[in-house]
Amino acid sequence: MRKSDKKIFATLFFSIFTVVTGVGIVVPLLPVYAHELGANGFYVAMVFGIFSISRTCFLPYFGRCSDEKGRKPYIVTGLLAYGLISFAFMFADTLELLIIIRFVQGIASAMIMPVIHAYVGDITPKNREGFTMGVFNMSVFLGLSLGPLAGGVLKDHFSLQFSFLCMGMLSFASFFLSLFFLPPTRSEKAVCNKEAPAGWKHLLRDRAIAGLSFFRFTYTACIGIIWSFLPIFADLEFSLSSSRIGILVMLGVFVSGLVQTPMGFLADRVNKKAMLITGGLITSYSMLLFVWADGFKDLFLSNILFGFGGSISMAPLMAMAVRKGNQTEAMGSVMAIMTMAHSMGMMSGSLLAGVMMDIFELRQAFSFGSFLMIGGLVLFFVLTYSRKECVQPLMNRP
Repeated sequence: MRKSDKKIFATLFFSIFTVVTGVGIVVPLLPVYAHELGANGFYVAMVFGIFSISRTCFLPYFGRCSDEKGRKPYIVTGLLAYGLISFAFMFADTLELLIIIRFVQGIASAMIMPVIHAYVGDITPKNREGFTMGVFNMSVFLGLSLGPLAGGVLKDHFSLQFSFLCMGMLSFASFFLSLFFLPPTRSEKAVCNKEAPAGWKHLLRDRAIAGLSFFRFTYTACIGIIWSFLPIFADLEFSLSSSRIGILVMLGVFVSGLVQTPMGFLADRVNKKAMLITGGLITSYSMLLFVWADGFKDLFLSNILFGFGGSISMAPLMAMAVRKGNQTEAMGSVMAIMTMAHSMGMMSGSLLAGVMMDIFELRQAFSFGSFLMIGGLVLFFVLTYSRKECVQPLMNRP
């Protein structure tokens, strides 16, 4: 990676780390807060799901625009909007207002995540996709893990409003980092490239992209279930404190973030599909462990296993997505599709699990996630199956 690209990488890494940490601060607080405002299982899920709905609607537009007009304008504008919206949570005293704020926040998020990932994909050296994306994924996973822990501690020692204030301040820190340290738009690969990006029709018919999307959808559906219902489950079943709930919510992504780099290094050297399927199987089993949990220790171990499964699968998944982005000259659009799968997974997982909570019992939300993950694995295998690959050894051939 060139020296100038390393500067861009570092800027994007720390920008996304600070904004994701800010968002993570309120993760263990929103479900309980919504529950206190009178929300049942369905409306608790809506607090998370509405964010994904709005983000999904705008992702294709911002992803394609960043391919044609450059990455920086959308990154900077999205981060500024995120900071302003963050302060609005301090005034959300009704369930309806909370849902509206989450809807607007989803639009701002559509300008940030896929475009930043596309920018990283643009500067990633060939045959180093796994390692580069593994290192970058640390910023997301570690931010999401440290945020919930900080949120629980801040609420216990200060107040819920102070937690929202911290989220806004971190969002503005990300805005200034990107504004001053990212190079001018005219120097970006997306703008300098003369080739027209592949159209949506071509991208949506690509079996590999479809397989990656289905896997990403089911994996993030499991995350949505954990984020939406683990805080309530831990509170109602075991009467855990906000700090302990924050520890539980952060554990999975923290473990995943810690081992993203070695898993990315491994993904550049072994069969990426084999790694992805192995991680998916571990993730599915970890969701069942939540159903059998009998206290804080069991929940602790279940989250660790969930994070380990995610780390094995996410590095090769993103490496394969970067290669597709380079092949199609539509990195922003490919990353938008991946993020759409992420958003739809978070939305569908939390909504469907909320329905199961209301009809059956809270524990069954986690068993639903386990079966959903198996379904995603099957679809990924079918869509990416190749007779030629089935006779290759685990190590990639030169």
